[in-house]
Amino acid sequence: MFFFSLSFLKVFYLYPSFGHLFIHFLLQLSRFLIFYLFLFLGICMFKPFILCDRKFIGFLSFWGAPVNENKILTVFYLNSQRISFLSLVKNCNHKGLGIYYLLSAFIFGISGTCFSVLIRIELYSSGNRIISPENQNFYNISITLHGFLMIFFLVMPGLFGGFGNYFVVIFQGSPEVVYPRVNNFSILILFLSYLFLILSLISEFGGGTGWTLYPPLSTSFMSLSPSSTGNLIFGLLTSGLSSCLTSLNFWTTILNLRSYYLTLKTMPLFPWALLITGGMLLLTLPILSGALLMVLADLHSNTLFFDPIFGGDPIFYQHLFWFFGHPEVYILIIPAFGIISIIISGIAQKIIFGNQSMIFAMSCISLLGSVVWGHHMYTVGLETDTRAYFTGVTILISLPTGTKIFNWLSTYLGNPPLLQLKTNSPFFGLLFLLMFTIGGSTGIILGNAAVDLGLHDTYYVVAHFHFVLSLGAVIAIFSGVIFNGEKIVGSKNLLPSSSSCNSLYHLVSTFIGILLTFSPMHFLGFNVMPRRIPDFPDSFHSWNFLSSIGSGITFLSFAIFF
Repeated sequence: MFFFSLSFLKVFYLYPSFGHLFIHFLLQLSRFLIFYLFLFLGICMFKPFILCDRKFIGFLSFWGAPVNENKILTVFYLNSQRISFLSLVKNCNHKGLGIYYLLSAFIFGISGTCFSVLIRIELYSSGNRIISPENQNFYNISITLHGFLMIFFLVMPGLFGGFGNYFVVIFQGSPEVVYPRVNNFSILILFLSYLFLILSLISEFGGGTGWTLYPPLSTSFMSLSPSSTGNLIFGLLTSGLSSCLTSLNFWTTILNLRSYYLTLKTMPLFPWALLITGGMLLLTLPILSGALLMVLADLHSNTLFFDPIFGGDPIFYQHLFWFFGHPEVYILIIPAFGIISIIISGIAQKIIFGNQSMIFAMSCISLLGSVVWGHHMYTVGLETDTRAYFTGVTILISLPTGTKIFNWLSTYLGNPPLLQLKTNSPFFGLLFLLMFTIGGSTGIILGNAAVDLGLHDTYYVVAHFHFVLSLGAVIAIFSGVIFNGEKIVGSKNLLPSSSSCNSLYHLVSTFIGILLTFSPMHFLGFNVMPRRIPDFPDSFHSWNFLSSIGSGITFLSFAIFF
């Protein structure tokens, strides 16, 4: 910490502008974290029990590491098992891998959240704030990596890989997943894909293509960073392979390894959610992989798939990408439905009201969600009847979603409410229902082709999908960790319990922070403020200022959680 402080003081002299200072601070912070990561891995590899040594705990405290002795002893004597660096490579147990998934999702999620805070600091007022005018591309890089990290490295490993690995096997009475070694391989290559994404940040000028990687920006060799785009694509392909292997594992496990009398009709909702999600991934990920390989070939191998001058079609890429991209939204949220079902069922001490209709609703959502990709592309010049089809089917998705919302509420209302609201878990469930309902309602508005022509690529779209994902899927992760944390780690010291003051403060600050962050974006969208632009007219200052304050409160609420 001493050397870190010295280098930081040196920067005040070398970098007078706040923008340069903040970016240099982020680089120093990353070096600081990498140092502790390698220190931790080295210690785990060479002396697994050294963390129980009081002198070593004092050493960490001296160098500025935030050390809680009880938590360290809890983690490293968990179930009286040794945890070493090689335990991840050797471990094929579904519970251990589920915990590793949740930990990795937490680490990746921190990096993605830092990019979002960077974006909101830049947008707290008009003009250039912390990103210098000479390096505006860094704003595009921040948006790109924020999208990739949150979707592919926080929500998917957390909900699908973490809770899926831990609970699917337990809920259906299986001894283990069908392919434990493949399960282990899936999480190992997830770290490799994260490394590719970080390499894209530090090679050349970074890839500022947006998370959609639209050509011709992503395929033009005149762009700032062709090698960064290549790294992004390699990272996505590796992450897709990891998700495909996990989906295959869950699919075979749920269909072939259930307890003898557990039929699909009587199976709990969480394994059903994972079965449906795995099927959607196996259907759509090969399409994305093909599209990304074509982009890579256009970029480096002189092919012309998406070059309109030579007969290629960039709109074809959009069809391929969104055929994956819209089911991906449901791939992210359907496991969250399963987690919320666990929590509401556990609190009410009864099966979810209308259990069969919940299964049918999830199946309908996945089916309809796979055939509405065109509503992301209303502005490219679709025919009138095509737009009418996509509008109609998009609005149709609200019917099974409404069924799920009313079934959850009916489960809540089946018992006297005062008996259920003694802990924070039911409040988290209600918060999910509220936010998801608001996000779904704005989605129905955007599903209308005529309305979307005016609101396309404005902040209204950003507000819509953040209410569904940031406020839906991420709240599901938090509520799942709080509700099941003691069962997963076997300790009350490590994570806030559902009845602790910390989780209550976290709930209130999260609720205020996310509402304050994303509600103003609806009004910015109606005033047609465009996305992905690092500046705005002074007339939008108030809403953006409120949004940035909310982002800071949300960031602090995450700190309260841990």
